[in-house]
Amino acid sequence: MSSDRIKIVWIYPDLLSTYGDQGNTIVLERRAALRDIPTETVHLRSDEPVPDDGDIYLLGGGEDRPQILAAQRLRADGGLTGAARRNAVIFAVCAGYQIIGHEFGGEEGQPLPGLGILDIRSGRGAQRAVGEVVGDVAAELNVPRITGFENHQGATTIGPDARPLAKVVSGVGNGDGQGFEGAYAGHTLGTYMHGPALVRNPALADLLLTWAVGMELPPLQPSWSERLREERLNAVLTPR
Repeated sequence: MSSDRIKIVWIYPDLLSTYGDQGNTIVLERRAALRDIPTETVHLRSDEPVPDDGDIYLLGGGEDRPQILAAQRLRADGGLTGAARRNAVIFAVCAGYQIIGHEFGGEEGQPLPGLGILDIRSGRGAQRAVGEVVGDVAAELNVPRITGFENHQGATTIGPDARPLAKVVSGVGNGDGQGFEGAYAGHTLGTYMHGPALVRNPALADLLLTWAVGMELPPLQPSWSERLREERLNAVLTPR
């Protein structure tokens, strides 16, 4: 944390906010406030430079053309790549997840350059993945089973310098046939999960906050977020 508050930068909501991704910023603000940690949130439009003093950077989902434009502007700006080099927290969803990799598929499926922050490569999958997804998170992250909603046609392969976020229990996930959902390395984490992801998975939000402040946070009393998570897990996994 660079000062007495956590600075959250929501990257390009004018391009990458198709699936209610502002909910991720709100849950971070709320869970920080419940621990008396002040936050400052910047809604960064695509014609503005990426600040170099953010603690948490958030990228959301978007359609093909906005995704391509966002990637072009972020590559030209260089600020998010610089944030990754100083180990700031980066959380990217769906189109944002693909953007922070080495390459992603364009409108015609052609490979387009990403930011190269996370060691992943994305292309077009054979079928679109739509529906609930559940995964068991990598043990070292100490986060319980995660739940989200996927709506993508990506096929994302994880390279040797990144690790899978979760092993898919139900749903498709990364779509490359390996049975994983999302990826992470250092303080950068990407996923295809909407919901929004941090609203459905408060422990994942707390992980990002822990990375930002550099120390363990006191636990919170269970709230509606935990109840929502349990409800969605039960809805997906309970036999009918």
